[in-house]
Amino acid sequence: MTTNNENQLHIMVVEDDASLSAWIADYLTTHDYLVTVASRGDEALELIKADDPDLVLLDVMLPGLDGLNVCRMAREFYKKPILMLTALGSESDEVLGLDTGADDYLSKPVRPKVLLARINALLRRDAPDSEQSSIGIGGLFIDPVSRTLTLNEEPVAVSSHEFDLLTLLARSAGTPVSRDTLVTEMRGIEYNGLDRSIDISISRLRKKLGDDASAPARIKTVRGKGYLLAPDAW
Repeated sequence: MTTNNENQLHIMVVEDDASLSAWIADYLTTHDYLVTVASRGDEALELIKADDPDLVLLDVMLPGLDGLNVCRMAREFYKKPILMLTALGSESDEVLGLDTGADDYLSKPVRPKVLLARINALLRRDAPDSEQSSIGIGGLFIDPVSRTLTLNEEPVAVSSHEFDLLTLLARSAGTPVSRDTLVTEMRGIEYNGLDRSIDISISRLRKKLGDDASAPARIKTVRGKGYLLAPDAW
């Protein structure tokens, strides 16, 4: 473990490839992060609970307990960002990662600048901001400070990724927001035409908010323009 100061943010790297985890730890340390490393899923779960890191970088394939189960079980007590590492081109891992509560995913081989951009984007989104105003649209209420969501005064459980996506749409209610903008804001990268993380989260939000998937009225798809939160549908 690297000696830290009060301003350093703690990232836990959970990866059983020793050379990769050492490289990631060294790289992030040079960017002033405190980094700890775990190589087994079962051990990582206990360390996440004990250390409460600011972000977890979690590989899918792990001994002891795989990354998807670590993510699912950690979400019972851990609310901070989880960035999942997936096999290159493994769309099923990406979908499952988001379904189990990951905030974002990154395909291997890991590119250092992309990794840093994703981590910085997630930590910016997770940082408390008391100046952010709450959003009320009909029966929908979003509180960015407590990061809670209610619909008709009933709490709605959403992932951090889903919460941030809904907040972006709600702040532009009535106006379509392009996939390019959403991907840039959510993931810190430019949209490459293939990224499906936004579409996956939109689908999950529609289900949780009682929106008809076959004919959505609350979160609409505007062909050629993106997604639109309809202000009169709540």
